[in-house]
Order: sequence, then C-alpha cells, then structure tokens
Amino acid sequence: MKLLRVGQSGSEIPAMMDASGRIRSLQGIVPDIAGATLTPEGLAKLRALDPATLPEISADRIGPCVGNVGKFICIGLNYADHAAESNLPVPKEPVIFLKANSAICGPDDDILIPRGSKKTDWEVELGVVIGKRASYVSEAEAMDHVAGYCVINDVSEREFQIERGGTWDKGKGCDTFGPIGPWLVTADEIADPQNLSMWLEVDGHRYQNGSTKTMVFGVRHLVHYVSQFMSLNPGDVISTGTPPGVGMGQKPEPVYLKGGEVIRLGIEGLGEQRQRVGHA
Repeated sequence: MKLLRVGQSGSEIPAMMDASGRIRSLQGIVPDIAGATLTPEGLAKLRALDPATLPEISADRIGPCVGNVGKFICIGLNYADHAAESNLPVPKEPVIFLKANSAICGPDDDILIPRGSKKTDWEVELGVVIGKRASYVSEAEAMDHVAGYCVINDVSEREFQIERGGTWDKGKGCDTFGPIGPWLVTADEIADPQNLSMWLEVDGHRYQNGSTKTMVFGVRHLVHYVSQFMSLNPGDVISTGTPPGVGMGQKPEPVYLKGGEVIRLGIEGLGEQRQRVGHA
C-alpha cells in the first residue's frame, strides 16, 4: 500500500493511493497515518478495504506521510563514500543523532534557508517507519518492526552542524529541514530495501546518484542497533544516511544553497520530492 496525508499543514487527512494512482480518503476510517494505524493490526485493517469504495479526493498539497512522529532518528556517515567526501572515517558502529520533529514538512514544501546560514546542503535518504514497538530486538526480528519506507531529504546546515560547537543537532533541526514523503510504501511492497536506487538534483544538475546497497549498516542492523539504546514506537522514523554527492563534498569547491533553486530527489519505488529553496 501507498499511504499519504493530504491537505494544508496541520490539518492533513489520511489517504491511500489506489492501483491507478487515484488518492482515496481514509477519513473516518483511521484518525491519521500515525501510531496505531501503522501497527500490523492497523495495516491489516487498511489492506482489507476495497479502495474503489473510498471517496476519491484531490491533493493540492501532500503533507509528510507520517503524522505525529514520536522520534526522528538519523544515522550519520552510513555510506563509506560519503564519509570519504566528508573527510571522516567510516564509523565502526552507527552514528545516531536526532532531528527536531519541528523540522518535518511535506515533500514539496519550500525549504527555508535559516537566518545566518552560509552552508545549507542536501541529503537524499531512505526513511524507515516503525510499525511495532522495538526494544532490544535481535537482527533476526528487526524487520518485523518495520511498517514501511519513504523518501527523506535530510537538509543540513554545515556551519551550524560542524563549526558551531557541540553535537550535529543544531545544523539538522531547522524548520523545513525534514521533508518526508510523498507517501509511505508498506514493507511488503519493497522486496529488498538494500537494493534501491536513489538520486538528487539541484536545478536539473544531478549531484547524488547512489543505491541503498552501499550502506555501511543496513536497515535490519539499524533497527536492531537503535533499539538497544531507546525504544522504537509505531510512527518513529529512522533516516538511514546519504550516498555521496552532497554540496559539502563538491570539488574543487563546495556548493551550497543560496535561495531560488529547485531540488528534486527520489528513491526507486518510493516516489519523488520537489522543493523550492527560499529564506526564513
């Protein structure tokens, strides 16, 4: 299934996409694409529906595909070639940081360069949406806790992240720095999350062209690993790292967003995002 949320920010309604690409309302059936809706029982209820019986609706705006996200967890330096372009060693264990939930926005919403920014950058990433509580789960059990997958742009301000002291969080959590969607594709429709092509373009120039097959730590290990340090709950999101081609790594000089650009990005089977870059 492809699940999404449509409507203006803060008042999105839950929906699903049928086999013909029509958007069908789930209003009155589930409260949101969040929490209990994403559990195995919640998804089974939705699978039992006949989409043709649901009202067709238009989508002037697509919102983030998961509502009321509990935790927005990110994995840093999870592609060896991205670590190299960042002049950092490949981690021996996953690098975990949290992105502010207030950064979450729709897949086609504007990205706003924060005040004082000099180094706003892009990162296409595979998002993993949790559907079943995970605490100290084994690798063998980890995939049972995944509801589905989505596209994420882990927008980053590199000066705030690296040069302003402390942890990475201040360069990762600015408003609009977490576009999620356009839809959540349930795990049963993705045969192998470790074999998905992914790409990102700025003003038509392709900077990132990678695949989830080159992750240092795969989805199974990440769900297992993160659950050793915190409980994962339905609706939590893990952003799993980016392949090479970020602005910071461009040669001979880094390339950063200035405002006015259009970013397009996508992951095989998970849809595309499009954002115009403005200023806060």
